[in-house]
Amino acid sequence: MAQGKAVVAGVGMIPFAKPGASDSYDVMGAQAVRLALEDAGLIFDDLQQAYAGYVYGDSTSGQKAIYRAGMTGIPVVNVNNNCSTGSTALFLARQAVECGAADCVLALGFEQMRPGALGNIFEDRPSPFDEFDAATEALVGNSQIPLALRYFGGAGLQHMQRHGTTLEDFAAIRAKASRHAVNNPLALFRKEVTVADVMASPEIWPGVMRRLMACPPTCGAAAAVLVSGSFAARRGLESRVRIIAQAMTTDTASTFDSDDMMRVVGYDMTAAAAAKVYESAGIGPRDLDVVELHDCFAQNELITYEGLGLCPEGGAQKFIADGDNTYGGQVVTNPSGGLLSKGHPLGATGLAQCYELTHQLRGSAEARQVPGARTALQHNLGLGGACVVTLYQAG
Repeated sequence: MAQGKAVVAGVGMIPFAKPGASDSYDVMGAQAVRLALEDAGLIFDDLQQAYAGYVYGDSTSGQKAIYRAGMTGIPVVNVNNNCSTGSTALFLARQAVECGAADCVLALGFEQMRPGALGNIFEDRPSPFDEFDAATEALVGNSQIPLALRYFGGAGLQHMQRHGTTLEDFAAIRAKASRHAVNNPLALFRKEVTVADVMASPEIWPGVMRRLMACPPTCGAAAAVLVSGSFAARRGLESRVRIIAQAMTTDTASTFDSDDMMRVVGYDMTAAAAAKVYESAGIGPRDLDVVELHDCFAQNELITYEGLGLCPEGGAQKFIADGDNTYGGQVVTNPSGGLLSKGHPLGATGLAQCYELTHQLRGSAEARQVPGARTALQHNLGLGGACVVTLYQAG
């Protein structure tokens, strides 16, 4: 039986770290679970289901991590949806609560990563990126460049060619991320950098990408406990933050047949998911106070401004120049520092975004608090592909 909107009762997150500087995935994951339960004022025995997200790990790694926090025989579902894995776990947990399958559900994301560029693990079978590689080769070439950089750098290059965007615009996004991350004790990089610093960083694709425009490989974990409104009322739980709309999309034919690198990297998935969420909630992008979006590269943050409708197509350059993406502007984007500064442990990212936005809507984000934040949007993208857009409101 439907139970109304899911309540975010508790969130937990550990500081993100460089590969080799973190605990193992199971230790990190269990720590995030304990923190989320503590934040909710619950114990492990209260959980009725769990969804555990990770990309790089063997089957049932979710059980390995969750068992460190408790073993009560509940269903544990392992989730892998590339970089949108954490928010996919959140999507499933929210569905379980709203449809009445459970009253108290855990969404967990963790990742123990290796240094260096992302790549395929299994080389003896077709890659899920074969079609993406073929489209990218036809549009931008440069097959010697690592996979993710080639995709998003190519999308940024197309935006530059189409709209006159400059490298300095991308550098301004990275500089903004660093200013926000200074106030986030859980972020990997907390040093402020300027546009000049970003432009002076090593060139990894001439005319297209500087090193500081790319997020770093990162290890970490984050979790959320979702409950029904009736469960929250019975237990006297924190219930101000609710998920009022959520949508997941995957690729359509336009990803490959539009001859458009921005669509190859998920622009249409983003736009479709955002449109569904806005329609479901009866609001528009101008109603948002704060956004955590998937800035795996500064180029993708800029493209996503337009995909989410924060500004018109071709309007991102002005949006940045006017300061409409930061404090005092139209909407604060990535107050956490985003993936660029906070780090990007693939399975944990979506739940780290949930952690940030929950604190923003509670008014407990301390020095990075967005004044008067009541409505928050989360955007988490995984190539291959899936996009999850989640809308939260404070009650």
